[in-house]
Amino acid sequence: MLEIAGIDVRYGKRPVLTDVTLNAREGEVVALVGANAAGKTTTLRAVMGLKELAGGTIRFAGRDLTRLSTADRIRLGVTLSPEGRQIFPKFTVLENLVMGGYHRQDRDHLEPDIAEVFKLFPRLAERQHQKAGSMSGGEQQMLAIGRALIARPRCLLLDEPTLGLAPIVVEEIARNIRALAAAGMTILLAEQNAAMALAVADRAYVLDSGRISLAGVAAVLSETEEVRRLYLGA
Repeated sequence: MLEIAGIDVRYGKRPVLTDVTLNAREGEVVALVGANAAGKTTTLRAVMGLKELAGGTIRFAGRDLTRLSTADRIRLGVTLSPEGRQIFPKFTVLENLVMGGYHRQDRDHLEPDIAEVFKLFPRLAERQHQKAGSMSGGEQQMLAIGRALIARPRCLLLDEPTLGLAPIVVEEIARNIRALAAAGMTILLAEQNAAMALAVADRAYVLDSGRISLAGVAAVLSETEEVRRLYLGA
């Protein structure tokens, strides 16, 4: 479904990603783990067309995305829930969700999809007329994910969805990630919380200083000495 092949990204002359290759199949959760500034966010931004490639290719469902705009990638079915949530704090929950359908041709008919988001995150239904900026961090993260889902993605990119959240909220988000994948959605999950990411993912890649250092089945990687020492505190 998603194929990233040997991509390079630079900030000015400084390399940030070097020869990064990974893939995600339909209905699969793939984790991208690594320390802060390892290049996880840059990888997701490159997939969305928010960061220009210096080399390599990105394909989605067999189609080359390299020269497509971010809006075209969204229309094809790739959507990002960004790091830091980036919700509209002065808009209500409902208004934020409606914004998620901005690039849909049928954006006057979002009600069924909003209802599905409310099923996934019942607290958003309870707060649908509340200003988004007045909600807790966990509720804002649910809203960021829900807004991305309104675009009807086939591939959902999640950038640090559990950063700074309470364990009970992390568990809820993890359950919903698995539920979305079980329904056929492809998910690329970038996370510093390696324990959560490896527990929820089918496969995982370890990104270290802009390069893939390890890759494999998530459950197997979580048992390797290097991953346990560097990312799991064991």
